[in-house]
Amino acid sequence: MLTLQFVPYAEIEHLEPDARINRLLNIVKDNKIVLMQGRLQPEEETLLIQHTMLNIKKQFSGIEICTIFPEEKDLQFFNKMRKEMVKMLVGNRDGITIIGPASVVKEIKRDPKKMQLFTITPRFGSRSNTRSSSHRRRLSSRLHSKRSTHHKRSARRGKRRR
Repeated sequence: MLTLQFVPYAEIEHLEPDARINRLLNIVKDNKIVLMQGRLQPEEETLLIQHTMLNIKKQFSGIEICTIFPEEKDLQFFNKMRKEMVKMLVGNRDGITIIGPASVVKEIKRDPKKMQLFTITPRFGSRSNTRSSSHRRRLSSRLHSKRSTHHKRSARRGKRRR
């Protein structure tokens, strides 16, 4: 099962960079994909990668990270100033950051207006069980139809012999 966990910016803005990175990394280590409001500072992204490299083990193979944020071009001077003032007051809440475990997320592709997340399908997941149960149902229905056909034939033969 694929689990997405939303992390609002207000939940991590008061944390120190190390604590913020550890919080996000702990969620990812639980095989959850983090959808974080806003984006990390470049220094924090570097710190995240460093912490990830230190934590790579057999159970945790790393992360995939991608940030998408609106780029507003051609803003008038007043609107640009207002936007920067708001950013200084409430923090960098523009955009969204996705962080996922490399064991679940195969690749993240980003275009200016969309993000595509490609996941790795487990070999022995619920999908294989669904196939086997439907296969069993088909076999069962075939077997049932052969039995009923066989009984009809033997009943007919019995009538002919009398």
